[in-house]
Amino acid sequence: MNDVPSPTDTLPAAAAGRPEPAAELRHDFRAAEPRWQAEWERRGCFAVPDVPDGSRPKYYVLEMFPYPSGKIHMGHVRNYTLGDVVARYKRARGHQVLHPMGWDAFGLPAENAARDRGVHPAAWTYQNIANMRAELKRMGLSLDWSREFATCDPEYYGQQQRLFVRLMRAGLVERRESWVNWDPVDNTVLANEQVIDGRGWRSGAPVEKKRLSQWFFAITKYAPALLAALDDLPRWPERVKTMQANWIGRSEGARVRFPLVEPVAGPEGRITEAEVFTTRPDTLFGMSFLAVAPEHPIAAAVAARDPKAAEFVAECRALGTSEAAIEQAEKRGYDTGLRVAHPFIEGATFPVWIANFVLMEYGTGAIFACPAGDQRDLDFARKYGLPVLPVVRPADAGEDFTVGDTAFTDDGIAFNSGFLDGLPTAEAKLAAIAKLEELGAGTRVVNWRLRDWGVSRQRYWGCPIPVIHCDSCGAVPVPEDQLPVRLPEDVDFSRPGNPLDHHPTWKHVACPSCGAPARRETDTCDTFVDSSWYFARFTAPRAGEPLVRAAADGWMPVDQYIGGIEHAILHLLYSRFFTRALHDTGELAAEEPFAGLFTQGMVTHASYRAADGRWLYPAEVEVRADGTAVARETGKAVTVGRGEKMSKSKNNTVDPGGIIDRYGADTARWFILSDNPPDRDMEWSEAGVAGASRFTQRLYRLVAGAAGGLPAPEAPLTAEPGSAARKLRQATHRTIAAVTEALEGFNFNVAVARLYELTNAVGEASGGEASGDAAPALGAARREALETLARLSAPMMPHLAEELWSLLRPAGRDGGAEALVAELDWPEADPALLAADTVKLAVQVLGKLRATIEVPVGTPEAEVLARAEAEENVQRAIDGRPIRKRIHVPGRIVNFVV
Repeated sequence: MNDVPSPTDTLPAAAAGRPEPAAELRHDFRAAEPRWQAEWERRGCFAVPDVPDGSRPKYYVLEMFPYPSGKIHMGHVRNYTLGDVVARYKRARGHQVLHPMGWDAFGLPAENAARDRGVHPAAWTYQNIANMRAELKRMGLSLDWSREFATCDPEYYGQQQRLFVRLMRAGLVERRESWVNWDPVDNTVLANEQVIDGRGWRSGAPVEKKRLSQWFFAITKYAPALLAALDDLPRWPERVKTMQANWIGRSEGARVRFPLVEPVAGPEGRITEAEVFTTRPDTLFGMSFLAVAPEHPIAAAVAARDPKAAEFVAECRALGTSEAAIEQAEKRGYDTGLRVAHPFIEGATFPVWIANFVLMEYGTGAIFACPAGDQRDLDFARKYGLPVLPVVRPADAGEDFTVGDTAFTDDGIAFNSGFLDGLPTAEAKLAAIAKLEELGAGTRVVNWRLRDWGVSRQRYWGCPIPVIHCDSCGAVPVPEDQLPVRLPEDVDFSRPGNPLDHHPTWKHVACPSCGAPARRETDTCDTFVDSSWYFARFTAPRAGEPLVRAAADGWMPVDQYIGGIEHAILHLLYSRFFTRALHDTGELAAEEPFAGLFTQGMVTHASYRAADGRWLYPAEVEVRADGTAVARETGKAVTVGRGEKMSKSKNNTVDPGGIIDRYGADTARWFILSDNPPDRDMEWSEAGVAGASRFTQRLYRLVAGAAGGLPAPEAPLTAEPGSAARKLRQATHRTIAAVTEALEGFNFNVAVARLYELTNAVGEASGGEASGDAAPALGAARREALETLARLSAPMMPHLAEELWSLLRPAGRDGGAEALVAELDWPEADPALLAADTVKLAVQVLGKLRATIEVPVGTPEAEVLARAEAEENVQRAIDGRPIRKRIHVPGRIVNFVV
């Protein structure tokens, strides 16, 4: 464990002069945890009003809400434990804390379950929610469950439809054709990640690329603002901000027009030129060819008259459209026979190729290739025997610079480039753009990698897009007083494709504008839409409007958002866009959804593989002391794999429910916080959780054994400098300061370590001798330390903390009847007890360490020197010689020069 002492099996006696409590004195977590959960709920400890009342500063804590798959996993345990520590800590620090929970409930898995199991997606989803809600409640999370909703609730998606209509009216939603991955068997659009080796992940059918009319959110209108605002998010991880900046992808360059030597007849008219966006116009003199995407109009024009070109385009369409799929595929091309004129070199023309690595979605769907300056272009040129002319050389290279198998992609000096020769790259870019504009062959532009967000999905289990198509009126938004557009329940999943398309009645409606027969939109929303505003809906989840301004403005932005790094781009970027869009339409004051973001690491576990190749669950394996493992059922050796993310594919998962049954929720929480810094991966181990369980039991024994013999809470806290009571009080207050600092900095494992140390300090003080006047002081110090342990451990182990507090302040005694740790303020460290009473000094003779002494702070120098000189080892080193010089550096060293 990082910075966490390993707990031992014994602690010193719990009370001065008393034996350690009997081993049978145990914390009954099975009884205690549900009891305290019920008491928190009965008192409404975690409920807050929709509008913060202003009596305390607001703090909004939110973990990314889960998909209801049916069971929670250890990733959930870690994520929600981290959030709960923050929520409980901030509540104790005097904040009014909003900490809600809901379910990201739409999506393809439920629709697949309907097809495979013969159940309705709603029934499958709500049963899964019920199961997972029960499991999460067992964790003792300080959630306001009264705000719970699922995105598949009509009350939620109806309000989402209302927002869709409002964004549509604001010009932020449009419908247009785009290229998609189409599964011809399932008759649905597939995401890039669902295309595997050119086939649909479910049907196995060869995927086609086709143009479909799709709905888009105009996220590109916000590209400059989304990029610039990253600088105003200091509590976001730099890694995430960099990923978003790269995804938005601002680049400066030029749009260059390349005239076709022979125009061609395209699908939408005569094509006379190809337009290219480039960030490196300084390399135009190194052009070798021009390449277009298979979906480019030039490619379509050539394919219409050339069967071989058509065959190549069809092959390209069997690839996924993602950059990853393109990069992994073999780079292939087809020479169209067309040529384009060069803007700078009079009379020079270059071939036009269709290339499978050019994406229609980026830039203009066409590139000019300078192979000497781009590795992908170089590989392509070498493969097809195209020329490679270097036009940028390193500053320290000569005019004979060449490239081999590796392109030179850095900045340098232009050469072989006519009027650009001798210019550094930055100057050459500006000169090339100026020349293009002078010739009317191009213009300077800023380009964005970000593309508008296509939200259409040909699925049933999603939010219906609230639009009606009329032959006369076009696409008409559903009037708000007719929302929600509810999903029909009587759907047929036995046929391929979207059940909404072949429902006999649902899609047939009258046009809201003219009353003529019309058709509902049968596409549903991308589920990322559902998660792009749910955090704002939590502020007033039962309202008849999407958002209540007073509530949303009172709680937003989320002060601390917690979730996995895998959502760094899409979910977080879409949420940022949606929040800005809602701001611009007057729904919300905030422009950014999350003021603080924390991305936790994964929970990992070793994997186990039997001799027959089967993956075994950890519960099926016995791990021996030497690290080898055998299958419990057969006793045969098992191959132990390295720790990696828990996954069903390798069965290296651990059931949180089983852990809670065996050890309790607090133990699971404590271990998951103690192992590593929360932003790093952590290895789940049976030995680790068992050690955490031993600690919770020892802490309980320490308090239970001492509680009856402690002085009253009102006993004076006085202690002489240097006494055991004083040292214990100092340890207590230093722990308060250290744990507070650790929790503020998300260093939860450090907070755990400090609590281990205080526990040990209490045990040591309990075992010391105290009599006469010192006994009451030590008893009061012990009460203070034990009560502090209960209060400081509450964010991590809330049930045990309540149990310890009830022992230390039992109902009906000392005013403890109504006291819950969940309702207490956070303890404050006394600055006077943080400073040291004594200081250790190194004693040297001729610069060599001979002894150390400890003296009270402020001891006069003469007394310090006398104490140091009297040390036996110092006298031996001086050996009777006269001391020529005595050096005293206060608080650090004493040195004698002889």
